[in-house]
Amino acid sequence: MNTSVILVDENDHEVGLMEKMEAHEKGLLHRAFSVFIFNNKGELLLQQRSETKYHSANLWTNACCSHPLPGETTIDAAHRRLQEEMGFDTPLSAAFTFMYKSKFDNGLTEHEVDHVFIGYYTGEIKPDASEVKDYCFVKMEEVQEGLKHHQHKYTTWFAIAFPALESYLASKPLSQ
Repeated sequence: MNTSVILVDENDHEVGLMEKMEAHEKGLLHRAFSVFIFNNKGELLLQQRSETKYHSANLWTNACCSHPLPGETTIDAAHRRLQEEMGFDTPLSAAFTFMYKSKFDNGLTEHEVDHVFIGYYTGEIKPDASEVKDYCFVKMEEVQEGLKHHQHKYTTWFAIAFPALESYLASKPLSQ
């Protein structure tokens, strides 16, 4: 499927559209989002990306992430992809935004302004097997240890976003 991403400047102002794979081949800055979901025990939902993903296959990451479609708000895209990837939806709130650039072995580059959303969910999870290989809820301390000793098992953006998430939560503790 040919899907366009929204090209942006460093201030997240839209500057154009480009086919997704072309944007990743050229490493152009585009809008993205990452969703972090917590359960009622304060544990973080992680998903292991499917082995068929075009990059970062089999790596652990946050509940879902993607790009808003042209004309779609970032929050609406976050809800859409949470439903598509993990099989549920839940209220989300905007937390923070960060920018990163990461090159992959397959020649693609993620260069994104990434909007982070947080939500809470304790119900049934029905992941799409073409998107998600596995999932689990993990204590924040276990994620810290995992990133410290086995960072290669996690996506690049997750390794960048997680410390920012910890800082954000230090100023705004989890509350459902």
